[in-house]
Amino acid sequence: MKSKANEGVHLMANDLYPPATREIAHKRRDLAPQTQAAFDAFGRQVFADGALPAKMKQIIAVAVAHVTQCPYCIKGHTKAALRAGATHEELMEAVWVAAEMRAGAAYAHSALAIATFDEEQKGAAGT
Repeated sequence: MKSKANEGVHLMANDLYPPATREIAHKRRDLAPQTQAAFDAFGRQVFADGALPAKMKQIIAVAVAHVTQCPYCIKGHTKAALRAGATHEELMEAVWVAAEMRAGAAYAHSALAIATFDEEQKGAAGT
């Protein structure tokens, strides 16, 4: 049985993002067929085994999707990672890495605010 909290999340996501459908995919392809073909080929190349195995690339994609907060990417790359052999534990650790990086970026960028404090203080002192 779904909790009310989970139902709210699904409703909000459905209201904000239309479902990914074949019709939308076909429309996108029909509107720019060459670009769509190039994008598809690029994706196949990027996620193919290379210096990094495909499984690792999909785990990275799950982490990046959480940082970019793309619900389509989160779902699609989670499914692809699972198909490539990723475990639930590996994926959750990747999500935690993404969370730390996002929080770490906010922490690191505090240097901009601190520099602004100093600039404003010098400006106020000079007036």
